[in-house]
Amino acid sequence: MAFKSSFTHFLVIYMILSEIFLISFSYATNTTCPSGYPEKGVAVDKEDIDKMQFAVNLEFLEAEYFSWAAYGYGLDVVAPNLPMGGPPPIGARKANLDPLTMNIIMEFANQEIGHLRALNSTVGVFPRPLLDISAKNFAKLFDEAFGHKLVPPFDPYRDSLSYMLSCYVIPYVGLVGYVGTNPNINGYVTKRLLAGLLGVESGQDAVIRMYLYERATQFVPPYTYTVADFTARISELRNKLGKCGIKDEGLFVPPQLGAENRIKSNVLSADFNSISYKRSPAEILRIVYSSGDEHMPGGFYPKGANGKIAKDFLK
Repeated sequence: MAFKSSFTHFLVIYMILSEIFLISFSYATNTTCPSGYPEKGVAVDKEDIDKMQFAVNLEFLEAEYFSWAAYGYGLDVVAPNLPMGGPPPIGARKANLDPLTMNIIMEFANQEIGHLRALNSTVGVFPRPLLDISAKNFAKLFDEAFGHKLVPPFDPYRDSLSYMLSCYVIPYVGLVGYVGTNPNINGYVTKRLLAGLLGVESGQDAVIRMYLYERATQFVPPYTYTVADFTARISELRNKLGKCGIKDEGLFVPPQLGAENRIKSNVLSADFNSISYKRSPAEILRIVYSSGDEHMPGGFYPKGANGKIAKDFLK
């Protein structure tokens, strides 16, 4: 009787697994799925290339920053073909992350590597620009945001909360950049790439903001400022550097800037209609250069960003 029962269980499990396999095989071999692309038109318009390549600068920044923080090494180890001989980043090191934050940043790191591969296969990439992701550079940025020197200097690699606050600085800039680029893209394959990149960058920013929102009223050791204070100051600084009005908001805002002008809570940063803000390449360079001037490199790009659009500003 025990044998019969065991055999019955085995048979049931076998049938279930067989069904799962058949369903999976059916999906894998289905050749009737439409591509979703139009039958006519240009896949990658030549005018799309420079616009999309501009984003490679930010993808390199994110890939290196996340990879080093999570793994203790960057693209030269995990994807040595992608940097194309560009110089290694300045001040990169592993962050002191708890298991939850480590898992988040490891996923982000690998997503950014995928982004670079996708960009390379669609529009091509250029050599990695010189990046400064040192604690010293972040300390300077946060000092500027607060209007005075923080004591001790802000160190993004110190702990999980410090690192996630530093991450608040980066993916959102890529997000608004993609939104700004979108209306100027012509090719249907390029549009698909941009939409896919924008989706994940938006997701990363949402994860970072939610992580910080849950801790909004906590003080950031060893300072007397809360997490919400940090986000407000960084957003104010980016608006100041970008020079094109309010396109960046902290975790809390006055009701007139909240969704439908009703709430102060601001888990996601968006305009009056809850649509993502957009920025031009010039605005982005003013921010990531930390100079407020697209012609004056500095900040994360000591020698300037790469690609035709960025280089044209340096002529």
